[in-house]
Amino acid sequence: MKIMSFAIAAGLAVASLTTTASAADITGAGATFPFPVYSKWAEAYKKETGNGMNYQSIGSGGGIKQIQAKTVDFGATDAPLKGADLEKNGLVQFPTVMGAVVPVVNIQGIQPGQIKLTGQVLADIFQGKIAKWNDPKIAELNAGVTLPNANITPVYRSDSSGTTSVFTTYLSQVSKEWDSELGANTTISWPVGQGGKGNEGVAATVKQVPNSIGYVEYAYAKQNNIPYTLLQNQAGKYPQPEIKSFQAAAASANWSSAPGYGISLTNQPGDDAWPITNPTFILVHKTAEKPEQTAEVLKFFDWAYKNGDKLAADLDYVPLPDNVVEQIRTTWANEIKSASGQPVYKK
Repeated sequence: MKIMSFAIAAGLAVASLTTTASAADITGAGATFPFPVYSKWAEAYKKETGNGMNYQSIGSGGGIKQIQAKTVDFGATDAPLKGADLEKNGLVQFPTVMGAVVPVVNIQGIQPGQIKLTGQVLADIFQGKIAKWNDPKIAELNAGVTLPNANITPVYRSDSSGTTSVFTTYLSQVSKEWDSELGANTTISWPVGQGGKGNEGVAATVKQVPNSIGYVEYAYAKQNNIPYTLLQNQAGKYPQPEIKSFQAAAASANWSSAPGYGISLTNQPGDDAWPITNPTFILVHKTAEKPEQTAEVLKFFDWAYKNGDKLAADLDYVPLPDNVVEQIRTTWANEIKSASGQPVYKK
């Protein structure tokens, strides 16, 4: 499927930033997971300001490569870089919003939330150990639901993907067999199924292939009207994927526990917690070779933190807590500097 991208005017002169607004576009690339909310933010930002932003939704792996190569002003990833990788590449990492991954299906007559799965059953499906929808392990979770005697087609990300990293991290937590045989990464050797490029590609493939199951960011399921399954959480409950359950997963998060705020929110405790919840992240260079461009990037996300919460919530993303946003602004002020050592952002 063709890669989605947008070029939307964006920008706002924020007094706390040391550099005045540039007429040049800022460029970014990476994760498809946050594409819907970044698009909405940029559209609103354009109406207020008029500066430009060009973001390519190419997957987290591509975003990391492009920021490392300095071909974009910012990279975007759902799989946070470890502290050693941030240090090695001279990068600063910060989260923007939280969202969730949901299993989505194309089974005739099945409505959103009608099917329940456990993490172990989901892992067995994507390993090919459960191959039909009327398998007893699925049927016993779904009494009263008519399941077809049809082969299951798992659909996975064919590109290097932070969504895959989040999804396989969860499967590794709930299935010892998955953890030992496949593990968690942005790309893995899928034993069965077919691939799609980006969240967009997985969503489109699931819609096209009868009796398929895939995994996408919730906004893609919602916008494309693809039925999602419920998923048993650590407490044994089956919450709906919604802001309440995403917030519950993040309720006890310690954002300072990992370099670059790179925490995981999968398989969290709590009756209401959605089990595959995760933050998404931005990467910029610690030493800004083009400080005006980096300042424009920070202006955009500073505006989003101040004005974008409702737009995020409308798409079922969860805004960051205010105290985390203040920590991020402190990080910008202390760590991102021009080549001459001048801070790009001042609180």
